[in-house]
Amino acid sequence: MVCIFTPCCKTPKLAALGGNNEEATMLLLTLALGFVMAWIDVTAVNTALSDISADLHVPLAGLVWVVDGYTLTFAALLLAGGALADRIGAKQAYQAGLLVFLAGSLGCALAPSGTLLVAARLLQGVGAALFMPSSLSLLAQSSTDERARARMFAIWSALVSAAATVGPLAGGLLVHLFGWRSIFWLNVPLGLAALALTHIVVRAPAGGARRPLALSSHAIAALALAALAFVLIEGPVRGWTAAPVLALAALLLVLGTWAVRRERAGQAAMLPAALYGNAAFGATVAMGFLINFGFFAQLFVISLFLQQGQGIGALETGLRLLPMMAVTGVTNLLAGRVIARRGVRWPLLAGLGGAVGAALLLTAAGWTAAPALVLACATLVTLSLGLAIPAMTATVMQAGGRAHANSAAAALNATRQVGALVGVAVAGTVLHMAGNWPLRLALAFGVMAAGLALAWLLVFLHVQRDAARAPATPALAD
Repeated sequence: MVCIFTPCCKTPKLAALGGNNEEATMLLLTLALGFVMAWIDVTAVNTALSDISADLHVPLAGLVWVVDGYTLTFAALLLAGGALADRIGAKQAYQAGLLVFLAGSLGCALAPSGTLLVAARLLQGVGAALFMPSSLSLLAQSSTDERARARMFAIWSALVSAAATVGPLAGGLLVHLFGWRSIFWLNVPLGLAALALTHIVVRAPAGGARRPLALSSHAIAALALAALAFVLIEGPVRGWTAAPVLALAALLLVLGTWAVRRERAGQAAMLPAALYGNAAFGATVAMGFLINFGFFAQLFVISLFLQQGQGIGALETGLRLLPMMAVTGVTNLLAGRVIARRGVRWPLLAGLGGAVGAALLLTAAGWTAAPALVLACATLVTLSLGLAIPAMTATVMQAGGRAHANSAAAALNATRQVGALVGVAVAGTVLHMAGNWPLRLALAFGVMAAGLALAWLLVFLHVQRDAARAPATPALAD
């Protein structure tokens, strides 16, 4: 979200990776490219929703599926992606994910109907579930120097944040000039470049802990998540007492209970037992859920508010969203320095505390339905979250250690993507149920404020003060 050529990118900071500065820079860019491609795609789609709706005759519930279809398979398969990376190697998993994501992008670009567009979005999610946890693991294992890894993760976060910044603007520009399909065509050169660079630049590290894939547990969790998505998205449309909604709600209850019991009993567990019982790990992955819940609900609601409520086109929507998306890069880079000096607890509490206050302002601003005021408050929210997110990543990777880096990364990303799915679905429910935009905005942002307040409380209670004195790195020794 900011220029990455900052003082923390100087040669001495990257040389500890075991090669020269050019090699380190290429490694960073290569491993960030998958994330960058996915983030541009996710955020750009929001600026194209009205055009997709008009071209393919997709209703509001269908638009929610377009956004959440990708998130559904991504979240459902992330833990499997982490376990698969442990077995076949992180580099191989990263390459496989890029190939699948590229195929899904082609399907989206060529989709003749809303149904096939959603199907292709599901395939994109499968690819992202493979390459995202493995990219974090490859980065974490690229150096033995603790401070170098902390700075690398801060720079990596800024690169990803830059993609999130560019996403709405690039999407708006592409939609304005070439139509909504161009958003997905953009992934073709990016995906091919990522595959080529991975083959040339990335070295396959030693394998991590080889665990069973626990396919049955992943299947149960995926079905439960699909049932949750159906209930939240279709409930407002079909009616909460409609037979399909009630049936899927019952299935969700059964599958969710079954999955929890299997996991507690260690029966084909999806996560290593070493990660359970770690209060900081549990609190931080829950925080990841709540952060993404709020962020993606906010992005979805504001995008539709500008396009449908204010009649603003895709390009202008992208321009208006740019400051809101851009500011987190500043605090992403600041977070790397703060973590290195003070640990993770302080930036987590300060970042989330600021986000809670800004979210309450945003809730009040929603009643006015004034676009400038709403966007200003939303910008304060994302500015504050930019301080917390790198500390969140560092805390989870620290808990995983080298032996479980893939699984820890997958757990964090899975809960974050479930949060995004639920956030967009809940936002869609609010839009269905509320009759006017001031009420819609106030209700949606009020829910977001409550979620962020809960995230702050979890950190306060469970990320203890001794974590602030621990090495501020994304991964520790075994």
